[in-house]
Amino acid sequence: MSVSLEEPIFILGLDSAPPRLLFEDLKGELPNIESVMDYKQPIRSTHPPITIPAWISMSTGKTPGELGLYGFRHRRIGSYDDLYIANSKLVNAKTVWASIGQRGGSSVVVGVPPSYPPKPVKGVLISDFITPDPSKPYTWPRNLRFEIEKLLGGPYIFDVEFRSHNKDKIRDGLWRMTEAQFKVVKHLAKTRKWSLFFYVLIGTDRVQHAFWKYYDPGHPKHPEKSKYETVIPDYYKLVDRLFGDLLTVLPRDTRFIVVSDHGAKPMHGAFAINEWLIDEGFLVLRKYPEKPGTDLAPGMVDWSKTTAWGWGGYYARIFLNVKGREPLGAIDKEEVPGVIEELKRKLSKIRGPNGESWNTKVYTPSELYPSVKGDPPDLIVYFDDLYWRSAGTIGWKTPYLEENDRGPDDAVHDWYGILGSTVKPMEKPDTITELFTKGYGLL
Repeated sequence: MSVSLEEPIFILGLDSAPPRLLFEDLKGELPNIESVMDYKQPIRSTHPPITIPAWISMSTGKTPGELGLYGFRHRRIGSYDDLYIANSKLVNAKTVWASIGQRGGSSVVVGVPPSYPPKPVKGVLISDFITPDPSKPYTWPRNLRFEIEKLLGGPYIFDVEFRSHNKDKIRDGLWRMTEAQFKVVKHLAKTRKWSLFFYVLIGTDRVQHAFWKYYDPGHPKHPEKSKYETVIPDYYKLVDRLFGDLLTVLPRDTRFIVVSDHGAKPMHGAFAINEWLIDEGFLVLRKYPEKPGTDLAPGMVDWSKTTAWGWGGYYARIFLNVKGREPLGAIDKEEVPGVIEELKRKLSKIRGPNGESWNTKVYTPSELYPSVKGDPPDLIVYFDDLYWRSAGTIGWKTPYLEENDRGPDDAVHDWYGILGSTVKPMEKPDTITELFTKGYGLL
């Protein structure tokens, strides 16, 4: 399929949906979604496989390095604590909806990260899960907000709090958010003229992070019996039912693409990267904290003796303390390659808590991207092929943590998401970055 504005295109984005669920476990149980997936394949995510930057990499055909977006938050190079959150203002590349607009079509864009704050589009836009709250401007045009809130009888719901032990609240919130979002999507599909409709549902990601251990017998903390064991399949069936209702109002000639930004799999634990850096002598503290789970603050660190520190997340980011770049740099620029090689060698040799072998990969950004913009980390680390996430806090007795240090989390991200469509792509895309370029010719 190549771009043609004669037939409308609907893109259903299921954040974090893995091939295992859509193509295997729930095969035959999602009839409406399956009805628009005559062609399907697993598709590889970006480096790193994170919601931001994966969706915007897909939407622009640019790698995270070219975009200068490496995750949800970023450190300004040359600082220790000057942080900023990814947002739409940082995206300078042409998006798929902008491309459609240039060709004379109009778009409806709902929830595609990062789309807050909303930027002008030829059509309408509702921003994504990074929207602080519904009191902020979140639509284009701005007055669309009042139409949405009148339709819903209240504020729009962007996300749910999923790192909580209150599983009933998470489940109820997911159902409420998803039903409300599909109500808005159906309304916009009926009332707006569009060539492209691009909707990303964050709920598929949240339900997996909150309930994967109950669903997956292979999870290290899987309980034999739980009232939550069917929450994930039940949620996907809810999405399928709502999508089926949406299909009744879409034009008969609509072409469909169903896609996810990355996959999901069980979390085995969290590796406290700064604890390891302390143990290895790369990070030196003035005083070690007594309380486990303490955030690393610049004032805790003896920067004159520190060569590296790190961040937590689904992957680890490591920063070097370089003279002339950081305020209290400890290593000369000429030493940087040697420190990087030492870190790569030692990180790659880390074994699991019981001495088991890990498949850990360590990269410099320049090894992953054709160009490196923005504020990249010095090293990107995937612990044991992403089964172990990174924890940035300190004060632990061991770097091996059974739980996420930021709250309960059952799942980690995986490399492969899903792609399904009503027509075969022009050329099989190897990664989501190629999806709308060589895959479907939308960019």
